Amino acid sequence: MKPVTIIGAGLGGLTLARVLYVRGIPVTVYESDPSAEARTQGGQLDIHEENGQLALEAAALTAEFRSIIHPGGEATRILDQHGALRYQETDEGSGGRPEVLRGDLRRILIESLPTGTIQWGMKLTGLRPLGDGRHELNFARGATVTSELLVGADGAWSKVRALLRDVKPEYAGLGYIETYLHDVDRRHVATAEAVGSGVMFALAPGQGIVGHREANDIIHSYIQLRRPLEWFDALDFSEGSDSITRVAAEFAGWAPELTALITEGEGSPVKRMIYGLPDGFRYRRVAGASLIGDAAHLMPPAGEGANLAMFDGAELGRLIAEHPDDAEKAFALYEEGMFSRSEAAAELSQLVLGLTLGEQSPNGFVDFFTEAAAE
Repeated sequence: MKPVTIIGAGLGGLTLARVLYVRGIPVTVYESDPSAEARTQGGQLDIHEENGQLALEAAALTAEFRSIIHPGGEATRILDQHGALRYQETDEGSGGRPEVLRGDLRRILIESLPTGTIQWGMKLTGLRPLGDGRHELNFARGATVTSELLVGADGAWSKVRALLRDVKPEYAGLGYIETYLHDVDRRHVATAEAVGSGVMFALAPGQGIVGHREANDIIHSYIQLRRPLEWFDALDFSEGSDSITRVAAEFAGWAPELTALITEGEGSPVKRMIYGLPDGFRYRRVAGASLIGDAAHLMPPAGEGANLAMFDGAELGRLIAEHPDDAEKAFALYEEGMFSRSEAAAELSQLVLGLTLGEQSPNGFVDFFTEAAAE
């Protein structure tokens, strides 16, 4: 069995590595971050029964996953811009889409791999084919590695993607501004009540505020705006800047318990520009190489990205194990299924984006949840 080289220690790459390890297949992950603690890993994720949970089962990590679930996290509230409740769904503990912190999920995956499987501080700078499915990988600091089987799990701006198809992500027309409130039950009572125990969507055409209740009395929010890229480029959240005031001005007339998620946040806000690959994106079959996660199917977030990435990793790992002497068949079978899954998810992503920030918001999103609950 040829060893597998994975570029990127995100959720998809780590799931693939774990499934390969469980199946006895040699694997090495190369990650540009200097350590697992080098940066924060984002907020809450809902892990779905039909993909993310299946991936964790394939990785033999279901018990570890259950131990990090955020109780109450599946609760959902939809408000209008005035704070009026338009829809509410309580967390009844069904387990269909339990919430976990991305950092906790990444941690259990990292801890499940033998020391040395992940090579930290290895930033890929270039690669070239050597023939017979092998590739030369060049890393910062002069390191060079030859891969037998190569998987790009290196995210939105994947360097491995250019090997298969040189297409850059496109700006999706919106951006998020990430904020945090701490000690919310004591210091921000009205806001804590508005958000509830899980996720809150406060929506209007072209803009929204999504707040997630996290452990340790924290609300982690994403302020959403449909604006030109240049508008976001002009924002500077360094000390003394008036940029947060500019953002808040876009939400004039909104309920104060909602705008507090913008104006009373602690720490420096972070801009998250939203990009996606072109509709129907596919790449060509290249011997000895493939992609998983955002490297393969970047799209605006709609709750599917992490789940798809982990399922990609689990499926590719399974197929490589089932075809130990024919990796090309494993890659081809994986890509056939992955392209179909990702195209369906991209359609859902565009639907959700239209319902949350389109002209009928929040009514369209309320109807979507009401109909789903009825089914």
